[in-house]
Amino acid sequence: MFTGIITGVGRITAVHPLGATAQHGKRLCIQTPPGYLAGVGLGDSIALNGACMTVTTLDLAAHEFTVEVSAESLAHTAGLDRPGAVNLEQALRAQDRLGGHIVTGHVDAVGRVLHFAPVGESWALHLLAPPALAPYLATKGSITVNGVSLTVNAVFDRPEGCECHLNLIGHTLSHTTLGQLQAGQPVNLEIDLIARYVARMLKTPA
Repeated sequence: MFTGIITGVGRITAVHPLGATAQHGKRLCIQTPPGYLAGVGLGDSIALNGACMTVTTLDLAAHEFTVEVSAESLAHTAGLDRPGAVNLEQALRAQDRLGGHIVTGHVDAVGRVLHFAPVGESWALHLLAPPALAPYLATKGSITVNGVSLTVNAVFDRPEGCECHLNLIGHTLSHTTLGQLQAGQPVNLEIDLIARYVARMLKTPA
């Protein structure tokens, strides 16, 4: 489990295929800030841009770790198939503060940035989520964007999907990769866990 509060920004430095076909996944090497991996062990979970991954090798001296991403995960996420900056969050511990919202690290869909521009002291981010996510998105509800817990300011149902309006403060931009977003860019989305269960209960006869 995670909270959507990013604890570090790392970088995928190398991507190695795990096999010769499209059915094979990839091994990622991730460089982290100094000291970030203190207390991390093999088999621990770290979310990369909101996708929960398992640490398969660890080099504390080099501040690096590797994960193995299946072809299935690569097909349903964005930004994990090439070198570049990634948001990092270590798994939630029982005694940690829940500063964001309950996040599973399972990406529900890939959305698309429609608009990203400054508004006063903050930035307005407009995203298009696939139609299937629309029932789970609500004004003042929560959504995870590339692993970052954000509050939904407004939703508009369109034929092509659900348009979500979000607001990002300067702290979020300087401590995550979201400041690098551009219109048209794909992003990993995870809906609120509670909304998922409420929707399931409403569909299931008592």
